[in-house]
Amino acid sequence: MALTEQRKASWKLIGPGIVVAATGVGAGDMVATLIAGERFGYTLLWATIVGCLVKIALAEATGRWHLATERTIFDGWSSLGRWTHFYFGPYIVVWGFLYGATAMSASALPLAALFPVLPLWAWAMLCGVAGLVFVWFNQYAVFEKAMTVLIGLMFVTVVGLAVFVTPDIVATVKGLVPLLPQGSAVYTLGLIGGVGGTITMAAYGYWVNAKGWRDATWMRMMRWDNRVAYGMTGIFVIAMLIVGAELLYATNIALSEGDRGLLDLAGVLEERFGRVISVVFLIGFFAAAFSSILGVWHGVSLMFADFVGHLRGRVNRPVEERERSWEFRGYLLWLTFPPMLLLLFDRPFQLVIIYGVLGAFFMPFLALTLLWLLNSDRVPREWRNGIVSNVGLAVAGLLFIVLCAHEIWGYVQGG
Repeated sequence: MALTEQRKASWKLIGPGIVVAATGVGAGDMVATLIAGERFGYTLLWATIVGCLVKIALAEATGRWHLATERTIFDGWSSLGRWTHFYFGPYIVVWGFLYGATAMSASALPLAALFPVLPLWAWAMLCGVAGLVFVWFNQYAVFEKAMTVLIGLMFVTVVGLAVFVTPDIVATVKGLVPLLPQGSAVYTLGLIGGVGGTITMAAYGYWVNAKGWRDATWMRMMRWDNRVAYGMTGIFVIAMLIVGAELLYATNIALSEGDRGLLDLAGVLEERFGRVISVVFLIGFFAAAFSSILGVWHGVSLMFADFVGHLRGRVNRPVEERERSWEFRGYLLWLTFPPMLLLLFDRPFQLVIIYGVLGAFFMPFLALTLLWLLNSDRVPREWRNGIVSNVGLAVAGLLFIVLCAHEIWGYVQGG
């Protein structure tokens, strides 16, 4: 089982962390961070850093479970009781249906702005089909390379833009001091918990296994991979906040809510710096959005295949077998084609409510079940939680419970 001798961490082997970070940070996260900069300047910079630390704790715990036990996270959930199936089954089905439309629309926005030869819904459908074809015909190694290219585009574009707009160094340093401006409490919690935090965090262990890291000898490498990836995510998010603070906060420019806020920013960039800078940003916008399509199409399909495998009594199948399974490909089709109906019509209100409630519960579910599993005898003693891990997961769990309650209350009030 767990071995004390571990493989050396190497830059050359980094990959699964890049994949989970690129998947988790999508267009919605970019908008949330921009609006933080627009409304509060540099004041909430500290919250983005705390958010990255929370994600490092969650991803490390997920990867540690997979490597220490040589079992998947869903196998761990199943050991807690069949109630996990009754939650996860409806959630992953409804989530996939609504997320598919959201992801396709987000990827289509920059393409429609750059190439207005097709309507938005057509670009969205093309993005979904492109993701389906790529994941269907390629296994993890090629998928990881594509994700690395996309996150490279995201990183260079956004960080380069932050440098270009010339950040206020003094204000940046002051932003590291934890402060809560008036009216920012709930927004700050959302910034800490939301950026990069989705069901794909639970997929990290599956990608760790797909990389060929199958046992505890890879623990050191996994932790290095995780820290580097979320370190890059932190730099990326800070860069987005700087752009919001410098271009929007100082000039009192407000963005539209949702992914279209990024098109507003592209317009501001074109007006201030010219068409070239705007186009470069739209390319980065597309890379962020399309990386989420590829990541979800691959990672969440692996999770669904594992879920159905457990229902059929086929547990802990090799990742390569799951990638070729009908469950994997069936969920790929589910993510792609049924959501296209939502691109043409408004989302059914009741379905949106179910999606919101189920989704609000997922991050508390992940944090608290990891806390439970990694303190139990299901894990070899040397890989169980220490004080730091317990504190990190407990803080994450409490944070997500508060955010869950706030989101559900918002749906109740909205109803």
